[in-house]
Amino acid sequence: MLLDFSALAPREAYQWMTATILPRPIAWVSTVSGDGRTNLAPFSFFQGICANPPTLMFVPVNNRQGVKKDTVRNIEAVPEFVVNLVPRALAEQMNATAALLPYGESEFEKFGIAATPSTHVRPPRVAAAPVAFECRLDRFVHVGEGPLAANVVFGRILAAHVRDDVLGANGKPDSARLDLVGRLGGEAYTLTRETFSLVRPD
Repeated sequence: MLLDFSALAPREAYQWMTATILPRPIAWVSTVSGDGRTNLAPFSFFQGICANPPTLMFVPVNNRQGVKKDTVRNIEAVPEFVVNLVPRALAEQMNATAALLPYGESEFEKFGIAATPSTHVRPPRVAAAPVAFECRLDRFVHVGEGPLAANVVFGRILAAHVRDDVLGANGKPDSARLDLVGRLGGEAYTLTRETFSLVRPD
């Protein structure tokens, strides 16, 4: 099979990409609006970028009407955010926050998700998240226009909160204890519990 992406509608291209670029970690991003109202939304186009300076990225695409999502609007007003990682125990709550709520209505409150203050940024973090990265906006990169076009958000990591119970004997995060959710195609997910190791060549 050969797919000509230039001939695919954006929605078809999206479906093929999300069914093959696997697994994708989930950034559960908390933000605040200019008047302090909280927002919490998941994004599976997410990755670390570099350690010097510590930087990550996630990608809120425009909705089907070509409108920016609330997360982007909030970061434009308050250029700070928290990327919370999602364990299996929080998967249902994370999925609930993908619902389309009116702008300004808080997912924390709507879905009963406990929040706790951050130390360096204004948006709160998810209290039960095993890892939460507090970030300051580095830059936006806009790719494309209209429905499903991208607003790539690069964030400088200012601090990370890591729960002690997800650390292994070496003092580093253990993938099984983290039990993080990864996005697959359609409605499927995977977990970080099944792993194997390879020694990298020098």
